[in-house]
Amino acid sequence: MAWTPAEVRGWLDAVKDPEVPVVSVVELGVVRNVLVDGEAVTVEITPTYTGCPAMKVMEDEILACLAGHGVTNARVQTVFREAWTTDWMSDEAREKLRAYGIAPPQHLGDPGLVTLRRHAPVVCPRCGSHQTLRQSEFGSTACKALYTCRECREPFDYFKAI
Repeated sequence: MAWTPAEVRGWLDAVKDPEVPVVSVVELGVVRNVLVDGEAVTVEITPTYTGCPAMKVMEDEILACLAGHGVTNARVQTVFREAWTTDWMSDEAREKLRAYGIAPPQHLGDPGLVTLRRHAPVVCPRCGSHQTLRQSEFGSTACKALYTCRECREPFDYFKAI
């Protein structure tokens, strides 16, 4: 049985990020490419940052997902030809983060341009206030920062724009 890359990508949408289980590895932009060669399937992934401890879990879950769909000749290949960026996240993933209580990352835009302006304020995912304060550069994981809202006074994570 042969599968299409789009079909495999659809299956992988069920594989959730182990650190933020409301978004899939596809929505996160970690899955970079799906290659199908007859019965063999290769999934190329790019880590969100070097040393991310969730990558091994993601790889295992991807292989388990493929096996669950009858793929017996599968492999996951890590690719670094482009560094992962939060701009690869889908708009749906950003909204899911916000609804989950994590402020989604701001779009970075063209990586070739150097901006000299300040970043827009981080918006509270709970009440929508722009009156927020960074408490720590690191939140519950290294890819998130800890903020507090000055309006509703709730702490929240901000998924850092990379």
